[in-house]
Amino acid sequence: MKNYTETMNRIMKAEVDEGRVKGNSALVFKNGMEVYYGEFGYADAEKEKPMKRDTIIRLFSMTKPITAVAAMIAQERGLIDLNDPVSMYLPEYANMNVLKEVKDDEGKVVSYEEVPASGAITIMNLMTMTSGIPYGEDWEGCSEVGRRMQVIFDEIIDGINKGERISTREVVRRIALNPLMFEPGERWMYGLSADILAAVIEVATGERYGEFLKKEIFDPLQMPDTGFFVPKEKWDRFAMSYDYIPKKETKTGENEFELVAADSCHLGEYYHEDVAYEAGGCGLVSTIDDYAHFAMMLANGGIYKGQRIISSASVKFLATNHLTSEQTAALDWDSNRGYGYGCLMRVLVNQGRAGSQASLGEFGWDGWTGNYMCIDPEKKLALLYFIQRRGAGTTPLVRKLRAVTYGALD
Repeated sequence: MKNYTETMNRIMKAEVDEGRVKGNSALVFKNGMEVYYGEFGYADAEKEKPMKRDTIIRLFSMTKPITAVAAMIAQERGLIDLNDPVSMYLPEYANMNVLKEVKDDEGKVVSYEEVPASGAITIMNLMTMTSGIPYGEDWEGCSEVGRRMQVIFDEIIDGINKGERISTREVVRRIALNPLMFEPGERWMYGLSADILAAVIEVATGERYGEFLKKEIFDPLQMPDTGFFVPKEKWDRFAMSYDYIPKKETKTGENEFELVAADSCHLGEYYHEDVAYEAGGCGLVSTIDDYAHFAMMLANGGIYKGQRIISSASVKFLATNHLTSEQTAALDWDSNRGYGYGCLMRVLVNQGRAGSQASLGEFGWDGWTGNYMCIDPEKKLALLYFIQRRGAGTTPLVRKLRAVTYGALD
């Protein structure tokens, strides 16, 4: 174990020393026991606040696995059925349209037309990201549906910045004004499905989404620092996030870069106590210890310290690939090579393609600011890596941490 700890520390510290992150932390559990913890650098470099176990970070898309568990709780209570059409709970999602390209004889897109979708969006489409509802996009060459969605979110973010407190239900009503990118179930596409799922859960339970999560997940799992806002008395523990800005390419072909403190709204997130939009796909904050309790529950088949949160059958369902081969073709990110997709999480289906010795069925997800979760039910192993670098997603360092962990803890 000494060599394992030293190797993990060396890799973690180098990431900070070489300037790729301002600070990082990692936590590994096996069989419910902590086997590694490391912290390096700063949570807020400008204020010289070190990264600590109780540092509060933005989860961004690591909110999604929590939303998946919330949906399974609702299903186990008989409040929803995963095959239900979303419009049963959110009427604005009835009679959705799909945007089709109109091309000229040379194949150039000259206009667009909306045609009625042939099928309804189901809750299962939301769970598997096959709804046809994208995130907003504003880069050159992005889809027309994504571009239009970005306009909607620009208006939402502008309203938040002006002091408007737009509710979860209102945000998903606005999302429904946009056409779908494709027929529901046609293929996988990362997007706003989890955010809509949060609104479904609100309607089904009759509770605000954050209240439901606190009662059913956060309190039972002893996650006191997890929620949709940071209380005033805890703001001194809230990490700064950083933009990774390339400056120029060096003679060796590597990019010079700098990390610049940035705290602007990205997807409608807002971390103050008067928050209204509780986004199922990006809105939560947490600490590494809090989130470890959630990960340990999943690694232990739905139980944490003797308390069952969801059934072992539900955990297995969440961590099973539910995509067809046709749907999986769109799951083409480098970080997901060798993985299928379960319910708002990746699932390892091919070790060779992934280049990983992790067990088949290993699952988890990451977040926009570089946070990462890996859970191996076979080995009862959970690995967490936390940073706050905007746009990072799954970083190359994660593969090293995972490989070292599997090599040491077999």
